[in-house]
Amino acid sequence: MRRRCLGGLVLTALLAGCAAKSMPPLPLPEPVSEPAPVRPAAVLPKMEQARSAVRSILVDKSDRVLVLFEGEQPIRIYRDLQFGDAPMGHKQFQGDERTPEGRYRIDTRNPRSAYHLSLRISYPNAQDRAFANAQGRSPGGDIFLHGQPNGFDGERIEGDWTDGCIALSNQEIAELWHLVPDGTLIEIRP
Repeated sequence: MRRRCLGGLVLTALLAGCAAKSMPPLPLPEPVSEPAPVRPAAVLPKMEQARSAVRSILVDKSDRVLVLFEGEQPIRIYRDLQFGDAPMGHKQFQGDERTPEGRYRIDTRNPRSAYHLSLRISYPNAQDRAFANAQGRSPGGDIFLHGQPNGFDGERIEGDWTDGCIALSNQEIAELWHLVPDGTLIEIRP
């Protein structure tokens, strides 16, 4: 109980602190309470209905959380996200192993991913391409929300290990796969 209350306070402080960023924040109610964990196998028949209800995703890299929103209401929180080998800063170039920051969309899904299931983030956008091109470099691409590598037997690989993607457990990405429709707004904050 104490851990849950502390987690709620940390998330509330995190989300309140993000309001000062230059990008307008996704709307959040105060205080934010953490939804009860859901077992994907138990709710899959209902998740197709929920897919149309998810309107946005917020990822906060510094606190390693991903929040799903139905309108302005948070409906799921995922913790302990894993990022690229260089998690600080916005992705700018191919091979920098950073995770992008900014507003993007979930633009497609890959059921044959090498990392369980994956949802592609629409990085690079026009601004990302223009910056990289001005430097004579490629912005890179193929940034996904995905699970652990196929064939991996544990819950998660330790530490940050992707090339800029956002990794979750296989159970978590399976739930996201069923909840998040293509076209969903995803905001990734530092």
